[in-house]
Amino acid sequence: MPSLFEALEAREADARGRAEGLRERIAELSRELAQVEEELSRLRITRETVDQVLADGPAPAGVGRVGDVESVVVPLSELAPVMLRAEEAGDTVVTSQAYRLILVAIAEAAGPLRCKDVCEAVGLGSEPRQVEGMRSKLKRLAERQILVETEPEPGRFTLASRAAAR
Repeated sequence: MPSLFEALEAREADARGRAEGLRERIAELSRELAQVEEELSRLRITRETVDQVLADGPAPAGVGRVGDVESVVVPLSELAPVMLRAEEAGDTVVTSQAYRLILVAIAEAAGPLRCKDVCEAVGLGSEPRQVEGMRSKLKRLAERQILVETEPEPGRFTLASRAAAR
C-alpha cells in the first residue's frame, strides 16, 4: 500500500498536469480571442468608414484618373459589400491597393471598361504588357465573381452587381 506522502505526490502531480493543460487551453483561447477582436475592430472601422462616405453623398460626375483609393468617393453601395466579403474571407488579392484601384475605376465608370481604359484610369501605360497584365487581374476578379466580362462585347468588364441588375 502506498504511503500517504506517495499518494499526495501522485495527486499533486495529477493536479499540476491538469493545471498545465488548462493554462495551455487558456493561452490558445486568448490568442484566438485576440484574432477575433482584431477582425471585429477592422470590420467596425470599415463599417464606420462606409457609413461616413455614404452620408457625404454621391461622387462628383466625370472623375478621371484614380490616384488614391483612400480619397476617392465612389458608389460605395456597390463596392462596400465586395470589400467586406473579401476582408472577411481574408482575400488579400482583392483587398490589395492595386485591386482596390481597379475596382474604384470600374465602379466610377458609366459603363463596362476595356482593359486599356482601366490601365489609363489607374495610371498605367497602355503598352501591350500593361494591358495584358491588367487583363489577367480583371479575369482574376471575374473568377471571384466580382466582375463580369460583358457580352456580346468580350473584353469589357463591369461590376457583377451591375450586370445582374440589367
